[in-house]
Amino acid sequence: MRSYGQYCGLARSLEVVGDRWNLLIVRELLISPARYRDLIDGLPGIATNMLADRLRDLEAAGVVERRLADEGNAVEYALTPWGAELRGPIESLLRWSTPLMVRGPEGDAFRPEWLALAVPALLDTRVEVRPSATVGLDIGGPRWQLHATQSGFEVGPHDGRALDATVRAEPPCILGLAAGALTLGDARAFGLVEIDGDESVVRAVFAA
Repeated sequence: MRSYGQYCGLARSLEVVGDRWNLLIVRELLISPARYRDLIDGLPGIATNMLADRLRDLEAAGVVERRLADEGNAVEYALTPWGAELRGPIESLLRWSTPLMVRGPEGDAFRPEWLALAVPALLDTRVEVRPSATVGLDIGGPRWQLHATQSGFEVGPHDGRALDATVRAEPPCILGLAAGALTLGDARAFGLVEIDGDESVVRAVFAA
């Protein structure tokens, strides 16, 4: 681990998580603990030796730990309690990234589970009145759901519960709505979104 040689909290934090891929590994483990192969799949573009090196460094620093998965002898990686405290800084970076996301994927890889971290982070500080509702998210492939309660927002695969409404849109549109960078009216006017069910629930969830 390289040192900046500075007695500064930011410098010392970057010594731990500032290397390429480190925060993206933390992103994956904030979504859920994962096996090595799951991390390879969730981090398009990372080399296997790079992932092994980064996991070793994060484990040595006390950010990541290895443990036995529920299935038995399989090993999975998880964040330590200290590592899990990176949720706040990462959510702040997700909100800060809004202007960078306007231009769309442009060929970049995308995985639906990344919405599980990004959408709640964008909504939590923007939506003051939170309804109790579950909105389906059809973004291509298996359906996901956005569950809203007074305590916050959760995004995950649809668990079979009844949906108050369903939003059909591309991921950039969902992110734009969550960030408040795109209004529901504009999204509908440009043909970017379709809504099945109670549109008032969708407006309340996205504060549109």
